[in-house]
Amino acid sequence: MFYYLFEYLDKAMDFPGAGVFKYITFRAGAAFILSLTISAVWGGRVINYLRRLQIGELVRDLGLDGQKQKQGTPTMGGVIIILAIIVPCLLFAKLNNTYILLMLLSTVWMGIIGFIDDYIKVFKKDKEGLKGRFKILGQVMLGLIVGCTMYWSDDITVRMDAEIADLNHYSAVQTVFSPDPDDPTELREYAYVKAPITNVPFLKGNEWDYSKALWFLSETDARKWVWLIFIPCVILIVTAVSNAANLTDGIDGLAAGTSAISGGTLGVLAYVSGNTIFADYLNILYLPNSAELVVFSACFIGACIGFLWYNTFPAQIFMGDTGSLMLGGIIASLAIVTRKEWLIPILCGIFVAENLSVVLQVSVFKYRKRKFGLAYAQANRLLLMSPLHHHFQKKGIHESKIVMRFFIVGIILAAITIITLKVR
Repeated sequence: MFYYLFEYLDKAMDFPGAGVFKYITFRAGAAFILSLTISAVWGGRVINYLRRLQIGELVRDLGLDGQKQKQGTPTMGGVIIILAIIVPCLLFAKLNNTYILLMLLSTVWMGIIGFIDDYIKVFKKDKEGLKGRFKILGQVMLGLIVGCTMYWSDDITVRMDAEIADLNHYSAVQTVFSPDPDDPTELREYAYVKAPITNVPFLKGNEWDYSKALWFLSETDARKWVWLIFIPCVILIVTAVSNAANLTDGIDGLAAGTSAISGGTLGVLAYVSGNTIFADYLNILYLPNSAELVVFSACFIGACIGFLWYNTFPAQIFMGDTGSLMLGGIIASLAIVTRKEWLIPILCGIFVAENLSVVLQVSVFKYRKRKFGLAYAQANRLLLMSPLHHHFQKKGIHESKIVMRFFIVGIILAAITIITLKVR
């Protein structure tokens, strides 16, 4: 909104300083500050309001130290994060940008699903909340929307050398002539194509076309039916990451902090992918108009960090599924639209470990129960408790130390993620 206002003031009235709103870095910085302010300052008022409504967490007895003290702590705090993302984004981002619209949709969509889940738990006194099949349905629908938009929208393209595009039979939406990065005095013809191409770490060229998964078809048929591979992959990623973030939200500050790290990394990747100079230097896909996602990422980071003001141990508020499902959905969608979805296993290693710990715990228990009996399976669990953070709690490690160590691991994984851009 401010972008269009100050663009008008700059062009029509030559208003001093109005031109600064053209710069993504300025708008991202301003959005970050406003987002942080909303979540940190207004968060306290939201907490007081939730307390007056007696909207408290129903904590199940898991036999963990300090768990009883958390009973009745205000929940549904994800509303704070949602407001701190949407308001600055509406003010500082270009609202005619398809990437921004997709991310705003992802935020609201998953926030609504999580809110319904929390509402059932708190007001209906049903600890199970929204039925699992309805959560999955909501996640699948979001993945379907993101996947279809990425695949069919003319506003979402990839730039590549026109000769390479022609050689690989990509249909160009637009062709342009730009300076050759190797020789700025020469012009090179580039094609902007709609193609299900993504960046893959450690792969030569750092690029992969989903149509290659249909290797048993002719090239023409593979390109015609590639959406049968691409869209289900998008759905799977959105569903998996959203649920993994939900599992990670088990101790104070863990989900918000790790999400901020992932969001910051994806913001960096969005910036280099949307900048022709950096994209050419790093030899990664240049995605026209995707740099605007830096503004959204700044809102996301600011909202998560501001929420930590109240969510660090001892938490004054919990985000609930309103926040955790939404955070996972945002990270998944942001990775997909920046075509970095196959970096998620590295970047979101904390989420992956948490999710995998539950799967392995259940699988090993069922196997040992069938093989050796119930008593043996109960006495010889793989982990003391799942998800993984509860295992460390059972070992006597304070949750604050667990959270900080997970943050450190998350930062290391974020650094590795960025390094993969130069590893072929």
